[in-house]
Amino acid sequence: MQKHTFKDWLTAVRPWSFPASAMPVAVTLGYLFSAHADMDWTNGVWALLNIIVFHAAGNTWSDYFDFRKRVDADDTFGVRTLTSGQFTPKEILALSLSLLAAALAGGIGLLLRTGLPLLYIGLAGAACSVFYPFLKYHALGDFVIFAAYALLPMLGTSYVCISDFDWTVLYLSVPVGLITVAILHCNNTRDMDTDRRADISTIAMRLGGRVSVWLYCIEILLPYVWLAVCAAAGLFPLWTLLVWLTVIPAIMNVRMAAGYFSDGPSAIASLDEATAKLQLLFSLVLTLSFVIAGLLS
Repeated sequence: MQKHTFKDWLTAVRPWSFPASAMPVAVTLGYLFSAHADMDWTNGVWALLNIIVFHAAGNTWSDYFDFRKRVDADDTFGVRTLTSGQFTPKEILALSLSLLAAALAGGIGLLLRTGLPLLYIGLAGAACSVFYPFLKYHALGDFVIFAAYALLPMLGTSYVCISDFDWTVLYLSVPVGLITVAILHCNNTRDMDTDRRADISTIAMRLGGRVSVWLYCIEILLPYVWLAVCAAAGLFPLWTLLVWLTVIPAIMNVRMAAGYFSDGPSAIASLDEATAKLQLLFSLVLTLSFVIAGLLS
């Protein structure tokens, strides 16, 4: 068996994608800080770390099944831990199961510190991760990602921090969740040809390349409009308008996506990574805006 360095294992879990899971929790923590005087920070940080482990498990789980189903092959984009022979399928499966066990253990610990409602959210999240490959192959991946990396973690974080559900986070899940879904959607738009060869179906395939690019642009730009409307309606503090400072990188992503019209999939080869970076920047500024509002209130 080939020996692997720590860097190899780190590459296998795709850490650049972690903002998709970590940022919804971070944003929720910032919002709760501004809206609730008393919150449990220990549980909040615990939830943040646990969802990152859970995400790593989901990444490797998806990679394993994508390789088995020939969704990932020598000519596909993205991480090549399996297609290059760097790791064997058994190694990636073992890594995924180990990470999933660690995430479940962390979730049970957090459940014991909080209450039974967290169990239902945890089970729903686990189901999203385990069944994600099957659902992704049947054009439901975008919806699963929105649930697993926006709705569920944001509701769960509110519960573990204040011992109740703050339903306002559902409004907050829209902008954060849309950018998260955009990471997957641009990936699927890029990979339509190889996905078709693997006999799977994604929303991008059903819409076609041109419509998929327009949908990506909406997913990237609508969050800014949504937050502006929510701030104007008094749902969120006006400080949240600071996220408009990040609209330039968003526009750059839109321009990269538009390159698909002339140059095809190669033009958006790295758009998923650029979108993950936008998610990080957008969410950090949004979190900071809530912290400022909380400190000044």
